[in-house]
Amino acid sequence: MFESRQKIISNTYPLWKYLLLAVAIVLSVTYAAPNLFGDDPAVQISPVKTVEFDQQTADRIRTTLAEAGIEPKQFERHQEQFLLRFHSSDDQLEARSLLKEAMGRQAVVALNLAPATPELLRSVGAQPMYLGLDLRGGVHFLMDVDMEAAIAKTYERYVDELKAVLREERIRYLGLTHEDDELLLRLRDASEMEKTLSVVNAEFPQTFEPKPDQENGEISLPLLAQVKSETRKYALKQNITTLRNRINELGVAEPLIQQQGDRRIVVQLPGVQDTAKAKEILGATATLEFRLVEEKGDPVRAERTGYAPNGARLYQFRDGRPILLKRSIIVSGDNVIDAKSGIDSEAGSPQVSVTLDGAGGRKMLATTKENVGNRMAVVFIENRVDTIEKDGEVVKKRTTTKDVINAAVIRGQFANRFQITGLDSPQEAQDLALLLRAGALAAPMEIVEERTIGPSMGQDNINQGFLSVIVGFALVLVVMAFRYKVFGMVANVALTLNLVIIVAVLSLLQATLTLPGIAGIVLTVGMAVDANVLIFERIREEMRHSSIQTAIHAGYEKAFVTIADANITTLLAAVVLFSFGTGPIKGFAITLSIGILTSMFTAIVGTRAVINLIYGNKPVQKLSI
Repeated sequence: MFESRQKIISNTYPLWKYLLLAVAIVLSVTYAAPNLFGDDPAVQISPVKTVEFDQQTADRIRTTLAEAGIEPKQFERHQEQFLLRFHSSDDQLEARSLLKEAMGRQAVVALNLAPATPELLRSVGAQPMYLGLDLRGGVHFLMDVDMEAAIAKTYERYVDELKAVLREERIRYLGLTHEDDELLLRLRDASEMEKTLSVVNAEFPQTFEPKPDQENGEISLPLLAQVKSETRKYALKQNITTLRNRINELGVAEPLIQQQGDRRIVVQLPGVQDTAKAKEILGATATLEFRLVEEKGDPVRAERTGYAPNGARLYQFRDGRPILLKRSIIVSGDNVIDAKSGIDSEAGSPQVSVTLDGAGGRKMLATTKENVGNRMAVVFIENRVDTIEKDGEVVKKRTTTKDVINAAVIRGQFANRFQITGLDSPQEAQDLALLLRAGALAAPMEIVEERTIGPSMGQDNINQGFLSVIVGFALVLVVMAFRYKVFGMVANVALTLNLVIIVAVLSLLQATLTLPGIAGIVLTVGMAVDANVLIFERIREEMRHSSIQTAIHAGYEKAFVTIADANITTLLAAVVLFSFGTGPIKGFAITLSIGILTSMFTAIVGTRAVINLIYGNKPVQKLSI
């Protein structure tokens, strides 16, 4: 009976399990390897909107550097961007200055650190994981949102809407102005007070808290506290969204943009060395305006003389052609609630489908209803802050550009849904849709705190974090080898594989590693061997009343439930930390979660495979445990 059981429990794996383990090892080593090669100092050159880079652009870049005697380590082109790698930081800084002057306003020239991953690994999509601000260095901004300006902007918007409603209801008034923290409506006839109050409450429910003054024929209209609170929340949320899209121009990997308090935003840009460029991008604002074309005037004459007809303004298309537009704005980017890029099914050209809010839809309907056959223009407005040197001092230069994207004929009435055509490329349509969805900054912001963390400080953190992992890892190896002999050495191999898999998974996910993340890895090192300790102690216990093969089998089988319970409860705690924690806590939770899953795989599957190779299906009389 005993011999029959001994044949059944032979502790051997089928070939496919060994192949699965081998594939996991090869993939882990492949995708963890890029983290060993470090970074190259680099310059990233990105085109501004409507600019397309071609071979002449590449030749101009090479010529500019060659004339200065700078030889790039590598010249790469990624879609519409150029990436130049250099041998030293000195070459990188000098090249940035030269290229910024040579490219002018046609490109964004920014410093970067490019992974020095070999081409062979890059060809299979292997990239190093990102390093957080505390490891890589970079810039930290604390930005304060001007909530008073956001409230004032809301009042100004309601001025236009309220005027339109009063005109529709034929209510005569002397004036409607924004004064202090309220709108002040002065009626021409005090007898219309009740009617006016009724109209305001009907058209703007739960918006104002009207305070009538019958003697003076005035109505004070302060916003409700709830409306102000929602306005502040919207301004903060909108600015965070806009900042996130702006930062994409810097090519920053895994930026941290989060709310702090009820009016401040924290922005961390790991790896960014060009602080001035970061400020320019963060401070840039852009929006759209929809205006009717002034058909009666002569735009060429207005451009030549510098005088536009009454009620009109002179604008230009992107190619420089002049056009006259009416002064009054139909709607602006503030009224856009959604925008999607696509292709016009009839013309086959890029287009953007726009959805306006209720107020914008009413204005657009009223305008198109009266102007069928006339043209309506879309004006792109961008405000930028350029940091320049003047007389040896760094000064800020604010510039505003206003370009007419298109001027199309209004073919029929439309309200809150319509299409913008006349765009140069699908990429421009995508950029415009993104801009409209994100909008301009809902309120001005001021940088109240700025910190620059240098690469040397980040390197110190990396060295200390790496040392903590190595010390913890080495101590565990020594204890396991001393305590469990051959089985301990097998556990050490599995522990090494576990670290490699963690790094590989973080690299595949392109996660950001921070100091708390390193703490999660160190904790995982200790927890990973816990499963092996449970298994090995169980095997020792089973050896007292079972055969060798039976003890090995029972050790792994019976300890599995305990291991699963312990790791699942820890995994749940990590999920809670990730769900409710902020940036550093999330980093710790991510590495801890990954470590728990990989440690279970290596401790149970990995060590079992090696033990089966050493002892499985063999007449063993004694285990080295």
